Amino acid sequence: MAKNGDEKLKTEENSSGNKGGLKKPAIPKMKIIKMRKSSSWRGFLIYAVLGIVVFAFFALTANPSNKFTEVKPISTVISDIKDSKVKNIEIDGNKLNVTLSDNGTYSSRKEDNQSFFAALQAAQIDPSKVGIEVKDTTLSQAWITILTTFLPLGIIIIFFFLIFRQAREGASSVFSFGQSRAKQFSSDMPKVTFADVAGVDEAKQELQEVVDFLKHPEKYRAIGARTPKGVLLVGPAGTGKTLLARAVAGEAGVPFFSVAGSEFMEMLVGVGAARVRDLFVQAKKGAPAIIFIDEIESIGRMRGMGFSGGHDEREQTLNQILVEMDGFAPNESVMVMAATNRPDLLDPALTRPGRFDRRVALDLPDIEGRKAIIQIHMKGKPFEKSVDIGRIANRTVGYSGADLANMLNEAAILAARTSRKEINNVDMEEAATKVKLGPQRRRLQSQDEKRLTAYHEGGHAIVAHFLPHVDPVHRISIVARGMTGGHTLVPPSIDRYTETKTRLLERIATLMGGRVAEELVSGEYTTGAASDLEIASSIAREMVTEFGMSDLGPTIFSPRPQFGVWPGLGAEQQQVSPELAAKIDKEVSKIIDEGFRKAKEVIVKNRTKLDHVAEALMKRETLERDDFEKIVGKPATSDEIKFKGTAAKIGANIKSSKPVQSS
Repeated sequence: MAKNGDEKLKTEENSSGNKGGLKKPAIPKMKIIKMRKSSSWRGFLIYAVLGIVVFAFFALTANPSNKFTEVKPISTVISDIKDSKVKNIEIDGNKLNVTLSDNGTYSSRKEDNQSFFAALQAAQIDPSKVGIEVKDTTLSQAWITILTTFLPLGIIIIFFFLIFRQAREGASSVFSFGQSRAKQFSSDMPKVTFADVAGVDEAKQELQEVVDFLKHPEKYRAIGARTPKGVLLVGPAGTGKTLLARAVAGEAGVPFFSVAGSEFMEMLVGVGAARVRDLFVQAKKGAPAIIFIDEIESIGRMRGMGFSGGHDEREQTLNQILVEMDGFAPNESVMVMAATNRPDLLDPALTRPGRFDRRVALDLPDIEGRKAIIQIHMKGKPFEKSVDIGRIANRTVGYSGADLANMLNEAAILAARTSRKEINNVDMEEAATKVKLGPQRRRLQSQDEKRLTAYHEGGHAIVAHFLPHVDPVHRISIVARGMTGGHTLVPPSIDRYTETKTRLLERIATLMGGRVAEELVSGEYTTGAASDLEIASSIAREMVTEFGMSDLGPTIFSPRPQFGVWPGLGAEQQQVSPELAAKIDKEVSKIIDEGFRKAKEVIVKNRTKLDHVAEALMKRETLERDDFEKIVGKPATSDEIKFKGTAAKIGANIKSSKPVQSS
């Protein structure tokens, strides 16, 4: 029965791995570098033997019985024998264990080198009147002599042996610094395939060609095509770069060596280059193979930008990678994949064709990609039938794949916390908010602070609601999360990849809504608008310097770091004159002032509705979109309100696809 099952399993593996009759390359088993367990077991055995010897020493020298606890002089023993009170005497060396006729016991000691029988004769006592038993202590005395003589010597020898062995191992370990620390994955490990990756369809299509290169290289060589030597995965954090690399290895069925860029760096000079050489040697032995270097910018930074000269350890490691990928000796059997979210830091020699021939860009997933990612991470989790994947995908514009995975995990935790068997829409909504803003923080607030927070968040919501080009308000809350005292969520209703001048200007006005509401209600400003002002100022400055949306004209004034100059160390002064910097500051102030003026115009016009929203927030703390629109009406859908003046932009680090989060 077991034999048939094994044959069936082998048949299934052959049928799945050799589609179309193509022979699958042999895959060496994974090599795992383990700690030297033999040395640890040897040390344990030595200490165990020492413990047993010491225990035996004390066992032999200790009194096995605690009956004879009372000690009396030998004269008492003689007197008791004369009075016929003694039943039995046990002679144990110089010790006398006396048992009385009434079963009482005590002990005594005789003089060294003196016979107890001689003492009885001197006292004119017949030894036959009492039972005397002499205990043989020859063996125990011999062991005591041996242990007391050789045990200290043995301990000293073992101590010096361990010291010298440790020193010898430390000296030999110096030569192991140059060995690669890469982890090798082979076919007998759990595989990740393209079916486990979603939301990056274009990247998957590019990498499927890489898989075909590795599986059927002869097909491309026959037509004169050269196999790509390197693939660079570029994208924001959490978009699935490492997962895609593992999927390529799983699909291609070739040895996969994974290593982080930081693992090449050590204290000793030349270690990084030696590890690169050793890594490529191992990969060539199992060729065709894939080497994956995660966070390659840690060793692939542009040369000449460091502060430690041309012989920096990082530069030596980079030079070795360049030589291994495309040096004098061509490398055609090992493909290098690397991942980074800072491609601008990489050395041009590393990213040129012939080394990294392909650059695969990964971006935040669109709505269809988010649906696919959510479906993958919903597997194994029970959901109520009312949970709508499309609604969740619309709600999570700007979320990466890692954010979505974390959101679903948090939703499952919330359901388990309340002992429910299924995840519902409330769990999903709370999890989505928690991923972006953090958990709720219930803190003590005075009624005045709570009222001011309600007006602040209501100001954001009113301005966003009555400006025609701002997305609908999704939620308003005065419950503290993270570092904010409240939040107003205005997530994008669709995926956008460009922004207009009007929409960006209205975004700044929305950010100013909280500060305007504070001024109208309390007559003064608070520190609660600090993050709003920071975001608005960043948007306005990027609009002026990078997008040409100001009176300075369609010119980019953003300072770019020059070769050999780190940002912040003189690049700005080299590209922007003091006169031009003053003009930029003036334009930024003009944009912020215009946004503030427009926000004030909207709030003054709708002051009554602002009071109603603040009152509802004081009672309920959180208002969802439906509750909010019952108070203020449906959002404007036409150019009922026109925004005159200069527009503002969404920054390079504040993408249009991310939700507006005002605090």
